[in-house]
Amino acid sequence: MWQRFGVGIRFIRNRPIILGAISLDLFAVLLGGVVALLPIYAKEILHTGPEGLGALRSAIAIGEVGAGLFLSLRPFNRAVGRRLFIAIAVFGLANLVFSFSHWFWLSFAALAVAGAADMVNVYLRGALVQFSTPDDMRGRVSAVNMLFIGSSNELGEFRAGTCAAWFGPVAAAVLGGLCTLGIVGLWVRLFPALARADRFEDASGAPR
Repeated sequence: MWQRFGVGIRFIRNRPIILGAISLDLFAVLLGGVVALLPIYAKEILHTGPEGLGALRSAIAIGEVGAGLFLSLRPFNRAVGRRLFIAIAVFGLANLVFSFSHWFWLSFAALAVAGAADMVNVYLRGALVQFSTPDDMRGRVSAVNMLFIGSSNELGEFRAGTCAAWFGPVAAAVLGGLCTLGIVGLWVRLFPALARADRFEDASGAPR
């Protein structure tokens, strides 16, 4: 099992599009997620009750569903690399708006936008990884991808809670949003092949 997992890791390391797409999502969720902070935001900043907290949590899902429906009708297949970076940047900006907001409706809208941007990211990243992976490696690459994505969600909540305990919830959320934007700028420089990817079909021929 470990040998097969290691083969998948080595393959991803030599494919800039796959490595860039997976690591971009990994660090964006790890550093920029605000879901763990919603209870304290609802109670101490937005001054709403359990119903408001439930609405805030559902806002992300509403944005994801809306973006998913849009993509099912008008899927992207041009400038996919650039769109991926834009989606992550919008995710970070939306979380920044949420971080500073003291109005419930603005916080709800920001979370919905963040959810929509995350769905676009999931769509683009998933397609890029699949098109960049040959059939004989797809299972191993998918396993590594799912491991990283699953762990980033849990570690991201730990990061948000720890930073909130140290610096306060607003500072923790603002820091996460700024880090997400910083990751986007850094990854554009580190993975130019991903940023230049035009069509999904072109990803399979990307330089190593």
